[in-house]
Amino acid sequence: MQQDQIKLITLVLGGVRSGKSRYAQRLAERSSRVTFIATAERRDDEEMLRKIERHRAERPESWTTIEEPLKLAGAIDSASRASDVILIDCLTFFAANLMEAQGEKASHSDSNVDDFCAALTSAPCSVVLVSNEVGSGVVPAYAMGRRFRDLVGEVNQRVAAVADNVLLMVAGLPLALKGSIPTGVGQ
Repeated sequence: MQQDQIKLITLVLGGVRSGKSRYAQRLAERSSRVTFIATAERRDDEEMLRKIERHRAERPESWTTIEEPLKLAGAIDSASRASDVILIDCLTFFAANLMEAQGEKASHSDSNVDDFCAALTSAPCSVVLVSNEVGSGVVPAYAMGRRFRDLVGEVNQRVAAVADNVLLMVAGLPLALKGSIPTGVGQ
């Protein structure tokens, strides 16, 4: 993802603690101008606050950070011309934020998702996205949990359809589902 390479959209999927965020960060670190778009919102959840702080400490200080829970299209548009690569972590929180903002009306065909996918394809820089793979887990016992799982799965499918590379992380190792595993990224 150096400046002389073509623009790529790379979706990095995986389960919890699969190494997806760490791998996506290594992909982005190969570029000099990186914008990190964080979709998680800070709340009164101490565990989540520690996780956000840990992720922040692991990122290079030279990276620009944008915190945007819902309007990813606008964040991509505003950051893309000043970036070689945009790293979005993560689409799972984006889906949760959609559900919280829209309740029962949240869907994969939401205008936020449509605009987001359009912004991905039109961005002049590379974009790396992180999301949880939710299709291999236990079926949630509650209706809201099933709606959330379905929304994340649909968003992942929409992004995978426009992505050049789709990688599945298992035990810290990338498996190419679409495209190829980028070379020169340490495991």
